[in-house]
Amino acid sequence: MSNTREMLSELAWGAEDILLEKELEAKLEQNRPLRIKVGFDPTAPDLHLGHTVLINKMRQFQELGHEVTFLIGDFTGLIGDPSGKNTTRPALTREEIMENADTYRKQVFKILDPDQTIVRFNSEWMNELGAAGMNKLAARSTVARMLERDDFKQRFAKSQSISIHEFLYPLAQGYDSVALESDVELGGTDQRFNLLMGRELQKFHGQEQQVVMMMPLLEGLDGVKKMSKSLGNYIAVDDASDEMFGKIMSISDDLMWRYFELLSFRKKNDVMALQEQVRNGMNPRDAKFELAEEIVARFHDRPAAKKAKEAFVERFRKGKLPDDIPVVALDVGEGGMPISNVLKQAGLVASTSEGLRMIKQGAVRIASGKIEDTSLVILPKDELIIQVGKRRIAKVIT
Repeated sequence: MSNTREMLSELAWGAEDILLEKELEAKLEQNRPLRIKVGFDPTAPDLHLGHTVLINKMRQFQELGHEVTFLIGDFTGLIGDPSGKNTTRPALTREEIMENADTYRKQVFKILDPDQTIVRFNSEWMNELGAAGMNKLAARSTVARMLERDDFKQRFAKSQSISIHEFLYPLAQGYDSVALESDVELGGTDQRFNLLMGRELQKFHGQEQQVVMMMPLLEGLDGVKKMSKSLGNYIAVDDASDEMFGKIMSISDDLMWRYFELLSFRKKNDVMALQEQVRNGMNPRDAKFELAEEIVARFHDRPAAKKAKEAFVERFRKGKLPDDIPVVALDVGEGGMPISNVLKQAGLVASTSEGLRMIKQGAVRIASGKIEDTSLVILPKDELIIQVGKRRIAKVIT
């Protein structure tokens, strides 16, 4: 790009907050590759599109010529990040963490250039610290400081258990920034405390403090809660092409622009131009087609994206079902939920009694099958298209 301000504007696109933006501008003006750090604890075997918000921003820095480090938290993963949690995370074994880390690397290189990505493990320096080093690191903060964190503060106020080792997590993450001498660290908005700890520890060690860029937590298919496998409102990186395409097409028109902002590789001006076309009469569905094709092509390939679009049009546009089905994520519990309650919570009926009445009238269908059993229980980890009458329809994810 021609100047620092243009580069800064493009990098800030989609970011929730930058601490501090003036510092980032100053670093960009140094005309050298910046060291960009992003840490991932491999606590689960796979990623969804919510995770890729950070990875996409890493790619953007990479394309601008900066040095991107994909940091695998094999040491911090043994602790478990307490951010946003109301209970202590269960510890994983070393073997589980390394298996997950191998899967992570395969998935992130669908986005990042492997030849330009530095992969590090934070056990490299954390194991060298030893007991004496950890003791010195722990001395860099206080219990009162740790209790300023919202999650710790809330748990303490409710007399919920906080393990001592959880206090070590933000210190260990902060020390990663010291070890890597990072110029910029990326993280989610729930990582604010941990990211700022890196600045504090860098200052103590006489280093130039890193800029903190916080990315928002991507809303799931329901457009309300953050994308999460546990909530069932997610799009997995390893979803089949048809499934991925269909899920993207199911999001609302408003949420589509959020996905463009955080998931598309289009430039800011290109997305704004597309928004203008929609305001001037372009069908939002056609813009959504472009988004779905781009994302499916990224994780599969262009022929797969084209086939997925053709299959989608065949299924939904040719009179079988509407092409903009609202998505509802429901927590049905381990034992499931009666169909009448599902209909009510999905907003398809006003009450469970109406739901029972509609079932008895033969007006409720799941996919192409009519529901006649009023005692039917909808189990967790399912995805159903439920139709009541001719006009009320929703994709229900449990």
